Amino acid sequence: MTDANEAVQSMGLDSERERSLRGVGVLSYLLHGVVAVGAVVPGVQASVFLLLVAVLIDLIKRDEARGSWQATHFSWRLRSVLWAGALYVLTSPLFLLFFVPGWIAWALVSLWFLYRIVRGWTAMNAGRAMP
Repeated sequence: MTDANEAVQSMGLDSERERSLRGVGVLSYLLHGVVAVGAVVPGVQASVFLLLVAVLIDLIKRDEARGSWQATHFSWRLRSVLWAGALYVLTSPLFLLFFVPGWIAWALVSLWFLYRIVRGWTAMNAGRAMP
């Protein structure tokens, strides 16, 4: 039995609900990933609209995942966006005053956000909960 199947059975999820939540998770991680890659690669800015769509999906669908291992992924993605947003706002005065240090700070925040998305997506594909 795979880790994902064990997780499903241990949390009492039926297979249809599991597939639905996994599909929502893949879509959300994909949208977050496009935005994260766009933030890291110079000149490839993804639309903030994609990030808003991903956040709305997570906010609307997270109640369906409540009580399952997938609920941790909804929280993980939402926390990642909130922390990244707070860090961008916190470092924006630095960016406005000193271009190079600000750019470095934003690049580090973007890399951290990309790392969180890749880590979460990998864990979800393996059927593991996030901390």
